[in-house]
Amino acid sequence: LPLRPTDALLVIDMQNDFMPGGPLAVAEGDAIVPGINELARQFEHVILTQDWHPEGHISFASSHPGKQPFVDTVEAAYGTQALWPVHCIQGSRGAELHSGLALPQAEMILRKGYRKDIDSYSAFFENDGATPTGLAGYLRERGLQRLFFVGLAYDFCVGFSALAAARLGFESLIVEDLTRAVGLPASGNKPGTIESAGAS
Repeated sequence: LPLRPTDALLVIDMQNDFMPGGPLAVAEGDAIVPGINELARQFEHVILTQDWHPEGHISFASSHPGKQPFVDTVEAAYGTQALWPVHCIQGSRGAELHSGLALPQAEMILRKGYRKDIDSYSAFFENDGATPTGLAGYLRERGLQRLFFVGLAYDFCVGFSALAAARLGFESLIVEDLTRAVGLPASGNKPGTIESAGAS
Protein backbone atom coordinates (compact mmCIF):
# COMPACT_ATOMS: atom_id res chain seq x y z
CA LEU A 1 0.00 0.00 0.00
CA PRO A 2 1.78 3.20 -1.10
CA LEU A 3 1.92 5.77 1.66
CA ARG A 4 0.87 9.40 1.28
CA PRO A 5 2.20 12.55 2.99
CA THR A 6 -1.19 12.83 4.74
CA ASP A 7 -0.87 9.38 6.40
CA ALA A 8 -0.15 8.88 10.09
CA LEU A 9 0.74 5.82 12.17
CA LEU A 10 -0.96 5.65 15.57
CA VAL A 11 0.83 3.38 18.03
CA ILE A 12 -1.66 2.57 20.78
CA ASP A 13 -0.71 1.87 24.42
CA MET A 14 2.51 -0.11 23.95
CA GLN A 15 3.18 0.07 27.69
CA ASN A 16 4.88 -2.24 30.18
CA ASP A 17 1.72 -3.11 32.12
CA PHE A 18 0.14 -4.54 28.95
CA MET A 19 3.15 -6.75 28.18
CA PRO A 20 3.50 -10.41 29.24
CA GLY A 21 4.13 -10.44 32.99
CA GLY A 22 2.25 -7.17 33.52
CA PRO A 23 -0.97 -6.89 35.56
CA LEU A 24 -3.07 -6.44 32.39
CA ALA A 25 -0.96 -8.58 30.09
CA VAL A 26 -1.94 -9.04 26.46
CA ALA A 27 -0.61 -12.34 25.10
CA GLU A 28 2.31 -11.74 22.69
CA GLY A 29 2.05 -7.99 23.25
CA ASP A 30 5.83 -7.69 23.12
CA ALA A 31 6.06 -9.76 19.92
CA ILE A 32 4.77 -6.89 17.79
CA VAL A 33 7.42 -4.35 18.88
CA PRO A 34 9.97 -5.12 16.10
CA GLY A 35 7.27 -4.98 13.42
CA ILE A 36 5.99 -1.64 14.73
CA ASN A 37 9.51 -0.21 14.65
CA GLU A 38 10.00 -1.43 11.09
CA LEU A 39 6.64 -0.09 9.87
CA ALA A 40 7.12 3.25 11.60
CA ARG A 41 10.27 3.93 9.59
CA GLN A 42 8.06 4.28 6.51
CA PHE A 43 5.88 6.99 8.07
CA GLU A 44 6.57 10.70 8.16
CA HIS A 45 4.00 11.10 10.96
CA VAL A 46 3.92 8.87 14.06
CA ILE A 47 1.74 9.45 17.13
CA LEU A 48 1.79 7.41 20.35
CA THR A 49 -0.84 6.99 23.03
CA GLN A 50 -0.37 6.16 26.71
CA ASP A 51 -2.93 4.95 29.20
CA TRP A 52 -2.30 7.32 32.14
CA HIS A 53 -4.44 6.59 35.19
CA PRO A 54 -4.48 8.24 38.62
CA GLU A 55 -4.62 6.09 41.77
CA GLY A 56 -8.14 4.86 42.51
CA HIS A 57 -9.29 5.11 38.90
CA ILE A 58 -12.90 4.10 38.18
CA SER A 59 -11.74 1.25 35.90
CA PHE A 60 -9.79 -0.50 38.68
CA ALA A 61 -11.65 -3.37 40.34
CA SER A 62 -9.85 -2.42 43.57
CA SER A 63 -11.76 0.89 43.54
CA HIS A 64 -15.02 -1.08 43.96
CA PRO A 65 -15.07 -3.33 47.07
CA GLY A 66 -16.02 -6.92 46.30
CA LYS A 67 -15.56 -6.56 42.54
CA GLN A 68 -13.21 -8.76 40.52
CA PRO A 69 -11.11 -7.65 37.54
CA PHE A 70 -11.93 -9.15 34.11
CA VAL A 71 -15.25 -10.49 35.45
CA ASP A 72 -17.29 -7.72 37.03
CA THR A 73 -18.53 -4.41 35.65
CA VAL A 74 -19.97 -1.29 37.26
CA GLU A 75 -22.52 1.19 36.01
CA ALA A 76 -20.90 4.59 35.56
CA ALA A 77 -22.61 7.84 34.58
CA TYR A 78 -21.62 7.09 30.97
CA GLY A 79 -22.65 3.42 30.89
CA THR A 80 -21.22 0.02 31.75
CA GLN A 81 -17.54 0.07 32.74
CA ALA A 82 -15.39 -3.08 32.57
CA LEU A 83 -13.13 -3.54 35.59
CA TRP A 84 -9.41 -4.18 35.31
CA PRO A 85 -6.44 -4.79 37.59
CA VAL A 86 -4.57 -1.66 38.67
CA HIS A 87 -2.49 -0.63 35.64
CA CYS A 88 -0.66 2.27 34.01
CA ILE A 89 -0.51 4.48 37.10
CA GLN A 90 0.78 7.93 36.17
CA GLY A 91 4.57 8.07 36.40
CA SER A 92 4.98 4.36 37.18
CA ARG A 93 7.28 1.95 35.39
CA GLY A 94 4.20 0.05 34.24
CA ALA A 95 2.92 3.14 32.44
CA GLU A 96 6.20 3.61 30.57
CA LEU A 97 6.39 2.72 26.90
CA HIS A 98 8.08 -0.61 26.08
CA SER A 99 11.83 -0.06 26.05
CA GLY A 100 12.14 -1.86 22.72
CA LEU A 101 10.13 0.76 20.85
CA ALA A 102 12.45 2.78 18.62
CA LEU A 103 10.27 5.69 17.51
CA PRO A 104 12.38 8.83 18.00
CA GLN A 105 10.49 10.50 15.15
CA ALA A 106 7.16 10.35 17.03
CA GLU A 107 5.61 13.82 16.98
CA MET A 108 3.18 13.46 19.85
CA ILE A 109 2.33 11.32 22.87
CA LEU A 110 -1.35 11.54 23.75
CA ARG A 111 -2.18 10.55 27.32
CA LYS A 112 -5.69 9.26 28.05
CA GLY A 113 -7.64 7.91 30.99
CA TYR A 114 -6.20 10.53 33.34
CA ARG A 115 -9.61 11.65 34.66
CA LYS A 116 -10.40 9.61 37.78
CA ASP A 117 -14.11 9.13 37.12
CA ILE A 118 -14.11 8.22 33.43
CA ASP A 119 -12.15 5.68 31.44
CA SER A 120 -10.85 6.22 27.93
CA TYR A 121 -10.28 3.38 25.46
CA SER A 122 -10.39 5.52 22.33
CA ALA A 123 -7.60 7.93 21.47
CA PHE A 124 -10.31 10.35 20.32
CA PHE A 125 -12.99 10.28 23.02
CA GLU A 126 -13.41 9.42 26.68
CA ASN A 127 -15.76 6.47 27.27
CA ASP A 128 -18.77 8.77 27.45
CA GLY A 129 -18.37 9.01 23.67
CA ALA A 130 -18.61 12.80 23.86
CA THR A 131 -15.58 14.26 25.69
CA PRO A 132 -12.86 14.74 23.05
CA THR A 133 -9.16 14.19 23.69
CA GLY A 134 -8.19 16.82 21.12
CA LEU A 135 -6.53 14.31 18.79
CA ALA A 136 -8.98 14.86 15.92
CA GLY A 137 -8.31 18.60 15.96
CA TYR A 138 -4.56 18.01 16.00
CA LEU A 139 -4.76 15.65 13.01
CA ARG A 140 -7.04 17.95 11.03
CA GLU A 141 -4.88 20.99 11.69
CA ARG A 142 -1.89 19.02 10.44
CA GLY A 143 -3.81 17.86 7.34
CA LEU A 144 -3.47 14.17 8.27
CA GLN A 145 -6.29 12.11 6.76
CA ARG A 146 -5.48 8.39 6.61
CA LEU A 147 -4.68 6.68 9.91
CA PHE A 148 -3.03 3.31 10.46
CA PHE A 149 -3.50 1.72 13.89
CA VAL A 150 -1.16 -0.72 15.64
CA GLY A 151 -0.60 -1.67 19.28
CA LEU A 152 -2.70 -2.87 22.22
CA ALA A 153 -5.28 -4.07 22.52
CA TYR A 154 -7.18 -4.96 19.36
CA ASP A 155 -10.53 -5.48 21.10
CA PHE A 156 -10.37 -2.34 23.24
CA CYS A 157 -8.14 0.68 22.72
CA VAL A 158 -7.05 -0.07 19.14
CA GLY A 159 -10.54 -1.03 18.02
CA PHE A 160 -12.29 1.84 19.79
CA SER A 161 -9.76 4.31 18.36
CA ALA A 162 -10.13 3.04 14.80
CA LEU A 163 -13.92 3.10 14.99
CA ALA A 164 -13.95 6.63 16.40
CA ALA A 165 -11.56 7.79 13.66
CA ALA A 166 -13.86 6.35 10.99
CA ARG A 167 -16.90 8.03 12.55
CA LEU A 168 -15.00 11.34 12.55
CA GLY A 169 -14.37 11.04 8.81
CA PHE A 170 -10.78 9.83 8.78
CA GLU A 171 -9.76 6.88 6.64
CA SER A 172 -9.07 4.27 9.30
CA LEU A 173 -7.06 1.06 8.91
CA ILE A 174 -5.96 -1.49 11.50
CA VAL A 175 -2.72 -3.33 10.74
CA GLU A 176 -3.93 -6.64 12.16
CA ASP A 177 -0.50 -8.32 12.22
CA LEU A 178 0.75 -5.58 14.55
CA THR A 179 -1.97 -5.73 17.19
CA ARG A 180 -3.06 -8.29 19.78
CA ALA A 181 -6.32 -8.75 21.69
CA VAL A 182 -7.10 -9.00 25.40
CA GLY A 183 -9.72 -11.58 24.43
CA LEU A 184 -12.15 -11.06 27.29
CA PRO A 185 -15.13 -13.38 26.84
CA ALA A 186 -17.42 -10.38 27.37
CA SER A 187 -15.74 -8.18 24.77
CA GLY A 188 -17.23 -10.15 21.90
CA ASN A 189 -14.85 -8.60 19.39
CA LYS A 190 -13.25 -11.13 17.11
CA PRO A 191 -11.17 -10.17 14.07
CA GLY A 192 -13.64 -9.00 11.49
CA THR A 193 -16.08 -7.35 13.89
CA ILE A 194 -14.26 -4.06 13.87
CA GLU A 195 -13.88 -3.85 10.10
CA SER A 196 -17.55 -4.46 9.51
CA ALA A 197 -18.34 -1.53 11.78
CA GLY A 198 -16.56 0.95 9.55
CA ALA A 199 -12.80 0.59 9.89
CA SER A 200 -10.82 -1.63 7.57
